[in-house]
Amino acid sequence: MKVNEEARTKLMDTVNGLSDEELNWKAAEDKWSVRQVLEHLYLMEASVAKAIQSQLTKGETHETADKPIERTVDRSTKVEAPDFATPGESFATAAELKDKLNASHTLLQQLEDTVPIEQLKERSYPHPVFGDMSLDQWIPFVGYHELRHIEQIQEVKESMNVTK
Repeated sequence: MKVNEEARTKLMDTVNGLSDEELNWKAAEDKWSVRQVLEHLYLMEASVAKAIQSQLTKGETHETADKPIERTVDRSTKVEAPDFATPGESFATAAELKDKLNASHTLLQQLEDTVPIEQLKERSYPHPVFGDMSLDQWIPFVGYHELRHIEQIQEVKESMNVTK
């Protein structure tokens, strides 16, 4: 989970110091706030962890080729968030968001720490862009996904003239 830890540290550095009002501020109706990006990230991470758990118990074993998951950080290709990871409109505080991010991160970390890599490599779950992806690639995918959205958070901060 090296990329995940690096991404999470960078994510927290990017949002630390923002007030709750700044976290919930939107540049436009069709744009996400920082809060919505953070909500999307914990929803996605928790969903990935649950999908891994499900595939470990119910999934069939078969190998899949490694996918170029590091391309996830390339924001030139827009990807619609799946319904399960689309954030809502409710106000949330920094403390609430950080608690949820910590919980989803812990869940994924526990899976990586307790499930043998061979089991993760022999099962897969479909990704909307990369297709069938082995469970061991889903774990670092979450880190690359966070790195992608850190850029989005930076853009939101720039649009509200926040440089911290």
